[in-house]
Amino acid sequence: MELSKDLSFFTLIGNASVVVQMVLLLLLLASLISWWHIFRKYFAVSIAMEKTDKFEDDFWSGTDLGGLFQRMSSERHQATGIEKIFESGFREFSKLRRQGGMEVSVVMDGTRRAMRAAFNRELDALESHLAFLATVGSVSPYVGLFGTVWGIMNAFRGLASVGQATLAHVAPGIAEALIATAIGLFAAIPAVVAYNRFSHDVDRLATRYESFMEEFSNILQRQAGA
Repeated sequence: MELSKDLSFFTLIGNASVVVQMVLLLLLLASLISWWHIFRKYFAVSIAMEKTDKFEDDFWSGTDLGGLFQRMSSERHQATGIEKIFESGFREFSKLRRQGGMEVSVVMDGTRRAMRAAFNRELDALESHLAFLATVGSVSPYVGLFGTVWGIMNAFRGLASVGQATLAHVAPGIAEALIATAIGLFAAIPAVVAYNRFSHDVDRLATRYESFMEEFSNILQRQAGA
């Protein structure tokens, strides 16, 4: 073990064992990737909420459903989220109505299946990479702890050749080992906070999507029975 009076952060990392350095590199990489997903997910969820608010305002304003469908399905408008659910449901409803000779229950079953399929696709897109954040949040502290234990073990092995151990001998090895725990927490805490926040937001959006599907189904069923 190399003893040094310089206990700066980068010096401690440079003097750490290869295993500890590999652990730190792995944790740093996991942290960078998790922050990339955090920013991407933040913008994706924010856009989904804004589009949901705007679409619900348009939908419940009494606008013509056919005109709203044409606007949603136009090439200039990329439908996502609740818009995609509406578009899929109305398209299937219109197609089954044009075929004729079908009972209302059959038409509505097909419409609900189309909306449910769109709902599952949109929800899957919103939940993408959340599992990675959960993994980083739960595993990183243990990876950091492994690096700490390994570093402390090496520090005490280095003291075996020292006749009289003092704080000057122990401090550098212990400090460089504890860096792994600190970096593990640095990677885990933002990932856990982001995962909880995004999971809550996605659950709220899923509830709004499901409520819309039920209300929209009731509207279409009244039109089909008219």
